[in-house]
Amino acid sequence: MKVGFAVETNEGIESKVYGHFGSAPVFLIVEKGTDTVSAVHNRDTHHTHGACNPIKALDGNRVDAMVVGGIGAGALRKLNAMGIRVFGAAAPSVKENLLLLNENKLRELTADHACRAHQGECGH
Repeated sequence: MKVGFAVETNEGIESKVYGHFGSAPVFLIVEKGTDTVSAVHNRDTHHTHGACNPIKALDGNRVDAMVVGGIGAGALRKLNAMGIRVFGAAAPSVKENLLLLNENKLRELTADHACRAHQGECGH
């Protein structure tokens, strides 16, 4: 299983989860089981509000799940339509969130959890 994380800088497994999927500078992709980590620079940081393109953002890389600090409803729907489950980060680092994900302790996000017009609900 490949799990993506929206992060600000690539510090490997110690990277801090970023506050919003669409504007995250980097995505880390962790292969569960081997803990192989790869970094993908967000190719869609300059999209207009509400027009995030997750396929472009991930530069065509495939993940099974994404862990984010926040996400807009449009991006969430697009990721879900691609078969990608989206979880809200519950700890600062990738490492901590991986442990929580393995223990089924991360909340899967729905449209009700999406950021609403950048009004501070997701911390970005």
